[in-house]
Amino acid sequence: MVPSVSLPGLFLARNGPPPYDNFHGSFSLITIMSIFAGKFTLPLLQRVASVAFAAAVFGASSLHAVAAERKEIIGYVFPQDRVLAPAEVAGNKLTRINYAFANIKGGEIVPGFSHDEENFAILNALKRDNPSLKVLVSVGGWTWSSGFSDAALTRQSRTRFIESAVRFVERYKLDGLDIDWEYPGQVGNGNVFRPEDKHNFTLLLAELRQRFDREQPRLHRKLLTSIATGASAKFLDNTEMDKVQHYVDSINLMTYDFYVGGPATGHDAPLFRNAADPKRGSADGVVKLYLQAGVSPRKIVLGVPFYGRSWGEVPDVNHGLFQPGKAAKGVHFSYPQLPDLLATGFSRYWDAEAGVPYLYNPETKVFVTYEDPQSLAGKCQYVTEQGLGGMMFWEYFNDTTGILLDAVYAGMSSHAAYGGSN
Repeated sequence: MVPSVSLPGLFLARNGPPPYDNFHGSFSLITIMSIFAGKFTLPLLQRVASVAFAAAVFGASSLHAVAAERKEIIGYVFPQDRVLAPAEVAGNKLTRINYAFANIKGGEIVPGFSHDEENFAILNALKRDNPSLKVLVSVGGWTWSSGFSDAALTRQSRTRFIESAVRFVERYKLDGLDIDWEYPGQVGNGNVFRPEDKHNFTLLLAELRQRFDREQPRLHRKLLTSIATGASAKFLDNTEMDKVQHYVDSINLMTYDFYVGGPATGHDAPLFRNAADPKRGSADGVVKLYLQAGVSPRKIVLGVPFYGRSWGEVPDVNHGLFQPGKAAKGVHFSYPQLPDLLATGFSRYWDAEAGVPYLYNPETKVFVTYEDPQSLAGKCQYVTEQGLGGMMFWEYFNDTTGILLDAVYAGMSSHAAYGGSN
């Protein structure tokens, strides 16, 4: 592993296994942009990560054409109990917004938070600048998946769930539904689960698709369906993904949280497997499992994290990578705060095998795993080379700077311009 420049600051991720990290994962961000030597201002870094890059390669006049050709860029937006600001979400850089989360009560979809109606209106307003943008509601997540097994159990219960989905989509003028069942046939966050979940998951999605097809002419718009899926062979063992794929527009593969704390350090979202990784996990490995299970690559959307995780008490061996340690609770910093922090002794390292960066401080014995523009560029290239459907990320507000989204936008757009779009 080759170290790069020392960092002017650090923010450690809030860390811990679910349910400490509610829903998909932690709510923290690490966006370390010091890839090149020298001092860079935030505006300059943003330009390098996004529009300036595309303009330099293709010319400013072709930016809109490039955007139109790019693959899916799906952002999970999780404002919880607050009202979004009108310009808070860069809808022009997304193809789809998955609003997290709606809940399930009494077998029906219900709003999850107090300001959902206001927020749906704000997100729908983004279509004025990006008419191709789609806004979906994501149902469930780690914390609210307890009602899925019962909802999918019988034809009657599935019909009740789907009727509520139609009402929900119509009421809030949405473009579809994202099912985030964590997980069929598995306990998840202490949830009810059954062996029947495996086939009932397929039936739920098939009947939802059929109903949405009937509703589209009345609502005068296409209704999308998607699922968020686990990055493991166990998830595939408990589902019929070769059948499921026919009823969804995308399979949003959660290729992150490979290391969520515990007794040893590791990469949260490695693209490829490092031979020294005792867990032997990687996004590429999971994609191959899905392909072997009969899933079309065009249906697979690669998931990336917009947050980081940290460990303490990590020995100075291999710069802390794959070493014993204790999950650190950490402190949440946004990227604009980093220039104000004193140098802390952290160095950035690049794992060329895994295709991801990490940080280590030999004095404090703290290890950090995170995503940055360099790793995202590699994943964009991977999506193109493998013919995947695009990229999604959890979660939008883990990066208040927009730098990581800019990196995804530039990567997806540039590869599409070279013929990478499906």
